[in-house]
Amino acid sequence: MSATVRSEEDLRSIYGTPSRLASGKQLDRLDVHARRFIELSPFLVVSSQGADGLGDVSPKGDAPGFVQVIDDQTLLIPDRPGNNRIDTLSNLMANDGVGLLFLVPGVCETLRVNGRARVVTDQDLLAPTAVRGRLPTAGILVAVEEVYLHCAKALVRSKLWEDDHKIERRSLPSLGQMLADQIAGLDAADTDARVEDSIKNRLY
Repeated sequence: MSATVRSEEDLRSIYGTPSRLASGKQLDRLDVHARRFIELSPFLVVSSQGADGLGDVSPKGDAPGFVQVIDDQTLLIPDRPGNNRIDTLSNLMANDGVGLLFLVPGVCETLRVNGRARVVTDQDLLAPTAVRGRLPTAGILVAVEEVYLHCAKALVRSKLWEDDHKIERRSLPSLGQMLADQIAGLDAADTDARVEDSIKNRLY
């Protein structure tokens, strides 16, 4: 039976201490390399935590550079139209801590940014993030506290960017079918049509 590790001391007895490189790469602000990485990134995931302590991770994506670098310690993430669950925004009402993971297609390194966030609706602040003349309903303004590049091992192991490791979409049922299997009374074809319409007409 495996033992449960319950303390930082126990963890360190198993893993040892991080190298000077691993510890020293952490910055308290966005340098030129972090800024460039964000400028090239069309996709990130945002982690947050609600009052109940349960963690949540939400994907965010748009054209490269959609996340605005306000200054070397401030980022603005536009909140595009979605399903109105607003899990991340709701979590920020209770706990302002966030973790961001930026990805750039074809690049196996990732960029990690941790900080404190708040939800903003100021139209002047959001104006640079408008698409086709449409402002996001709100944005996530992040006060950066920790920044560091993460090495390529995870993406190399997963072969994430390699074409011959891509999965055919038909390997899974359609989203409508999966949701119909999960929610009683839902029609798969109708749900697929609604999802397709939302993607076609309500991205912004």
